[in-house]
Amino acid sequence: MGCNAGIELKPRISPRDLPELMDGDCSYGDFHGCLRSLEQINRWLMGYRPTLSWLKRLPHGLADPLHIVDVGCGGGDLLRKIAGWARKRGTVVQLTGIDLNPFAARAAAESTPEELEIAWVTGNALEYRPRKPVHVVVSSLMAHHLEDEEIVALLRWMEATAQVGWFINDLERSQWSCRMFGWVERIAGWHKFVRHDGPVSFQRAFREEDWIRLLAAAEVPLQAVTVEHWRPGRLCVGRRK
Repeated sequence: MGCNAGIELKPRISPRDLPELMDGDCSYGDFHGCLRSLEQINRWLMGYRPTLSWLKRLPHGLADPLHIVDVGCGGGDLLRKIAGWARKRGTVVQLTGIDLNPFAARAAAESTPEELEIAWVTGNALEYRPRKPVHVVVSSLMAHHLEDEEIVALLRWMEATAQVGWFINDLERSQWSCRMFGWVERIAGWHKFVRHDGPVSFQRAFREEDWIRLLAAAEVPLQAVTVEHWRPGRLCVGRRK
């Protein structure tokens, strides 16, 4: 499946109207294979850079440990990168990944050294009530899997839950971004789910006006939020309190 011409001019397509294979019933082997390809994409296309840059701008000494929760953690690659950032910075962190898919915790645990001590939780983030305060909430490539009303609920939960701030790292809906994915995909040999789901994801992704509308619906103060364009193909929303 390729990108449609003029994708950047069309409204965001609902995930229920344009499903991804990754969101359906599949074997653990396919799910894990898809996650491995997504990790490769994040490495090749600098997908961790926006989140790590936002974290680097946080002041030192906010909390000890700094509890960071990754919503929709998938195979845990973002939290592994955050663990490396924290080690270099000398910041003590408590890291928790949460995902609805029960395969995610298994895949993340299998790919993560035990010494990193990352906790993997299976469940709905909106129902997550940890015993220790949550200081920072992050998510990466998760929001475009949600309907608009689910994104609004997530924004409200992050506002109520994250004491220091939150950051959403997701895709920008544009023809250029989708074509760029297609060019790289031809030579990369990624998993079949990724080859199908990539163009779908860009049609379910966001433009700046989408985030303005969703933030307003969630009653998040717009003056406190940053909307950042990151090349290639990312549009990220951050909030520091």
